[in-house]
Amino acid sequence: MISKTMVDAFNHQINAEMFSSYLYLSMAAYFEDLGLPGLTNWMKVQAQEEMVHAMKFFNELAERDGRVRLAAIDQPETEWESPLAVAENVYGHEQKVTALINNLVTLARKENDYASEAFLQWFVTEQVEEESSAKTLVDQLRLIQGHPQGLFMVDRELGARVFTPPPAGE
Repeated sequence: MISKTMVDAFNHQINAEMFSSYLYLSMAAYFEDLGLPGLTNWMKVQAQEEMVHAMKFFNELAERDGRVRLAAIDQPETEWESPLAVAENVYGHEQKVTALINNLVTLARKENDYASEAFLQWFVTEQVEEESSAKTLVDQLRLIQGHPQGLFMVDRELGARVFTPPPAGE
């Protein structure tokens, strides 16, 4: 049995993960409008990953006899001043998500909820990857500022990214 405190925290995290997915879809729409299919693809893959994260929390609550309670998802931004601004927003957002996950680990420890702490370790590792990926995107877009041909090269590379769901049980 999972405590009410952890149920509430996991439900909050489900909402945060769904917002992340929604935010990345909004960014995909922005890039689509700019005619950058690679960046559009990269953001769509990010959106899919975030939905997988939300479902992992959903399934964990169901498995542990907790009640999932979905809340309204805030409207994400829809306009940015540049592709670099979008990337910087992604990086900052992933840092916020990392803080949320770290706070959940702290709460699980406070609640002596070892099952939740073990479950959350996957997310701790995942957030290292998420922040690194976002930082790489920021770095690449900073390097090519003022060079449109560089943007097209990065865009082409990002178009090759494919969504790969985590193996069952992870």
